[in-house]
Amino acid sequence: MQQLQYPIGQYEPQPYNEQIKRKWLQDIQFLPSAIEMAIENMDAAQLEVPYRPNGWCSKQVVHHVADSHMHAYIRCKLAYTEDNPTIKTYQEQLWATTKDVTDVPINMSITLLYALHTRWHHFLLHLTPNDWAKTIVHPAHNKTMSLWYLLGLYAWHGKHHVAHIELVKQSYNR
Repeated sequence: MQQLQYPIGQYEPQPYNEQIKRKWLQDIQFLPSAIEMAIENMDAAQLEVPYRPNGWCSKQVVHHVADSHMHAYIRCKLAYTEDNPTIKTYQEQLWATTKDVTDVPINMSITLLYALHTRWHHFLLHLTPNDWAKTIVHPAHNKTMSLWYLLGLYAWHGKHHVAHIELVKQSYNR
């Protein structure tokens, strides 16, 4: 079950490193394309199949990534423009069941991700080494998170959910 829940493993924070930064920035930049390729040739029935028991279906995953990364972009901007702000959390399990998730085609969230990730990547690309130490407080985790931590977390998060979609495709191709 752990392999299905975390097909690429759990997020492992890394110390600041220019090479890792370039890789993570590319992960942010190219996530919309990775999601689009992952869902390519999936039909409506496949998009409704959960990647694991009690997990989300691919349709929910795509909409979740859009919701999550909108929050991530705002969290990054807050960290940059304010002094260690406490961020607002959201109930992602409930968000995954709202009518915009159940009724709106996933291409709307993919389009949103292309626009969002273009802006987010451009913003992150121009941070200085000192900027990566700016922080937010995440009240649900009772943790202070730096922009560097957030970059790694969301680079991982996108790949994590692409892997979930790929699990569904693999189960259909057996």
